Amino acid sequence: MTVKAGALLMAALLALYLALVGWRAVQFVATGEPVAVAMGVALIVLPIIAAWALWRELSFGIRSQALVKRLEAEGGLDLELPLLPSGRPDRAAAGAEFGRFKAEAEAEPESWRAWLRLGLAYDAAGDRRRARQAVRQAIQLDRASR
Repeated sequence: MTVKAGALLMAALLALYLALVGWRAVQFVATGEPVAVAMGVALIVLPIIAAWALWRELSFGIRSQALVKRLEAEGGLDLELPLLPSGRPDRAAAGAEFGRFKAEAEAEPESWRAWLRLGLAYDAAGDRRRARQAVRQAIQLDRASR
């Protein structure tokens, strides 16, 4: 199963779960009892938050994938990092080369390409939190340039 298919399957399962929880929330509220109504309201609010989070993650995935495809089409996707036999970048080498990508992003702070490459370098080095921040910055810069 591909990563995209797995993400879509998980999104569909979460949507089903949200629908079932939403139905249960309506049933709780319909009883009219104060404790059940409070539980029903909580069960309505929590799925709304979950749906927002699901949308945010799917949107991030779609937009970041589109930027990666654009960068690949332009020939800028190759980070020139040594690869392991599995095809993944070597984390130690990515960490050693990280300064180059950071310097590119600092030299061109308005370039979504530089920020995306920085995000990919963070990811290759194993720092997922900073990778997501850099890719979010690339997405914002791309949106602003359109």
